[in-house]
Amino acid sequence: MKTRPRGFTLLEVLVALVIIGVALSAAMRGALALTGNAVDSRRMLLATITAENRLLELRLARSQLTVGQTTTDCAEGGVTFVCEQVVKPTPNPFFRRVELRVLYRDADTQRRYAEMMAVLPINQ
Repeated sequence: MKTRPRGFTLLEVLVALVIIGVALSAAMRGALALTGNAVDSRRMLLATITAENRLLELRLARSQLTVGQTTTDCAEGGVTFVCEQVVKPTPNPFFRRVELRVLYRDADTQRRYAEMMAVLPINQ
């Protein structure tokens, strides 16, 4: 009686390796997506803090808010953002509408992470 050798054939091993490779690549893609979402969440939090801080600075400074647009770099938590501030008149001459956008610029992309608006009193 002939005994059949034990073990896997080369074809079975190759099929198993392909299945494991596909599973690992799917797991890596999921891990990379989670990492990207964590970076975006952190930037969004820091951009919101930056916008709130800028509006509080304007409120506490009680300076004359001149109508127009300004763009400045602003940093928070080691991340450098671009703050776009637009001051517009309101129907009441004692107040100004301040719109603030916080953007993050890479070498090839630009993304808005926060946008806030406030109506602030002006000094006469």
